[in-house]
Formats: sequence, C-alpha cells, structure tokens
Amino acid sequence: MHAALPQGEQEAGSIDTPTKPPRDLRRVDIHPDHWYPLAWSSEVKTGHAHGVRFAGDPIVLVRTASGKVFALEDRCAHRQVPLSAGVVDGESIRCCYHGWTYDCTGRCTDIPYLGRERLPNGVRAYPCREAGGLVFVFTGDPARADVAKFPDLSSATDRAYKTRRFGREVKCHYSFMHENLMDMNHQFLHRRQMGSMRARSLGRRRGEDWIEVDYIFAREAGKQPIGEALVFGQKRGTKPDDGEKDVMTIRTEYPYQTLKIRTKDDTMVMDLWIAYVPLDAEQRTNRTFGLLSIRRPKIPLLLDAAWPLLVWFTERIFKEDRWIVEREQEAHDRQGADHNHEVFPVIIELRALLTERGVPHGAGRSTGDTRRVHFIQPIHEQPAS
Repeated sequence: MHAALPQGEQEAGSIDTPTKPPRDLRRVDIHPDHWYPLAWSSEVKTGHAHGVRFAGDPIVLVRTASGKVFALEDRCAHRQVPLSAGVVDGESIRCCYHGWTYDCTGRCTDIPYLGRERLPNGVRAYPCREAGGLVFVFTGDPARADVAKFPDLSSATDRAYKTRRFGREVKCHYSFMHENLMDMNHQFLHRRQMGSMRARSLGRRRGEDWIEVDYIFAREAGKQPIGEALVFGQKRGTKPDDGEKDVMTIRTEYPYQTLKIRTKDDTMVMDLWIAYVPLDAEQRTNRTFGLLSIRRPKIPLLLDAAWPLLVWFTERIFKEDRWIVEREQEAHDRQGADHNHEVFPVIIELRALLTERGVPHGAGRSTGDTRRVHFIQPIHEQPAS
C-alpha cells in the first residue's frame, strides 16, 4: 500500500477547516466555493426559466433568446415570489407578478409602472457556465470563481467514447455517496447482478484535496454479465493472472468523484465522472449527476446496438447502491449520531478529507452578495390624473 501523503496545515478558524472539526461527518456541509452542476442543459429550454436548489437556496437558471444561460437567486426583490415562475424577455427575465425585469447580473432594469429612473437594487447573480451537457453554477464567493478548478469532462465530448448521462435524487448526505463508490469491498451487495466478485486494493494515494485507490477484481463464481463485457469490450474469465486484470482507479477530488478502468495496455475503457449536489438546507438529500463514458469498440455501431443492455445493467447497480445509502442515512437519523465502526484505511482517510474540505453545518450559507432591496430615493404615490 502507498503511504498517505502528509496533510497541509490549515489556517485556524478559516471557513475551509473548522478549528475543531465536527466528529460527525454527516453534519459537515459541502463547501460552496466550487462549481456544481445544478441541471442538465436539456432541462433549461431556450426562452424559459428553470428553478433549482443548492443546499436549500433557491436558484433560477435562465436561458435567454440568444441561448445564453445565467443564474440568479430565485426571488423577486419586490414581493419575494420566485423568478422561475416569470417570463424570459429577450436577454432578461420578468417577474410574473408585477413585471419587474432583471438582467444576467441580477440588476433590476425596469419596473413597468415606474420607469427606469428610480430602480431598486436587484438580486444575487451566480457565475454560470455549461460543459458536458450540464449547467454549472459557482455557489460560493463569486470572487473565487475564476480561480476555482473546473472539472475535466473531456471524455464526455470525445468521439472515441459513448457517454451516458444519468442521475437521480438520493435521500442521503453526500458523504455516504463518496464512501459507497470508493469502497469496492461492497461487491457482495451486487452479487445478483455481477456474480461473486472479490476486490483487492493495490494501493492508495493522498493529496491536499484528493484521495484515490486502485483495485483489481476476480470473479470467484457466476458468469460475466453482458453489461460488464460491454465496458471492457471482451469477455473476462474467472481468476485471471494479475497481469491480465483491468485496474479500476477511484478518486475523490473534492467535491467530485471519478472512476476510471484501464486495461493492461493502459487503455482507458471506462471513465465515470460524478457529482453529488445537496438540495436541502440539512443536506440530507442530494441530486446525483453522472457522466459514464465507454470507449467504442473496433466494430462500428456495436456499442450503439448494445447500449440499452448497458443502461439496464448500470441502472440496476445504481438502484442497489441508492437503496443501501438511504438505509445508512435512516440509521444515522434514528440513532442521532454517526455510530459507524469503519475499519478500511481508504475510507478512514476519505472521511478525514471530506471533513477537512467541508464546512460546519450552516457555516457556508449566505456567501456572496445577497443584496436586499432598497430604493435610492423614496417612492411617493402619484396623484390620480
């Protein structure tokens, strides 16, 4: 096993790491100063607004007439009704109630019954960009958006791969999702789908904001499912020599996760990128956004023809994973604390990473400019003509 790299010191009292980290990881909020996918591009239609949430905060995504997408807090500064119920007008959005108009910066640009002479302050705008069929929003301090690392989604746009976009709401804290994917010792859970598989860890590595582990697998009983064969492009027998085994590398590079499978000649045959976005203020529900890219085989259109089988196979695996992490969350809520007795070194280090990189519950709320409404000068009722 590779030794873990020493962890860098953190500034005491900073938002990045609390002076005394909470013992219960399930009460550590995800750090807002990152790019998070909040919707699929296909969900945000041209000329329409789409309401989403991040950790309890309502956000509206607007695709203008020119196809540009911008993100604002989902409220009108006037009566606080959701802008997602409004009307997209050219490059702006108008509130459905009184027609107050906001541009992509959140500035109020027009009030129909007052004109543009005495406009109020507007609402918070979020940095926003599209990539890989996803709409990303920088949910924290906007001043950090330009220097924040953006995820590498190159496989999703590479023609050498066919990509499946998937995701659902899962009723658990995001940390359960990280643990589930990184701990491949849970293959017993998937025995009906994959047969009897044994995972062996080759080693782990740790950096300041990431941890990764390598695995190889041996099938001890049962047949190789068709979905698995599609991933590797060939049939795998039971108990092959270590030199013939494919290596799976799972990495949490905060706050995202990746899973890559490479063959003995170092060809990447599968590339999974996944993010878990908390929806509620308590962060007990997350929406999963996943990009599963499979390398196309030498025979043209073979993967396309077999794609429904691969979708069926991966959906069944994800269904079992979703069921198990939701049971873990239920146990935590019933017990009122984290009673997990973890023994796997990789997961112990992962839990430490998630605690260090997250923030204490509630500490990450209301970052950035909230800009509550006020008028530059008082508005007086106009006499009737």
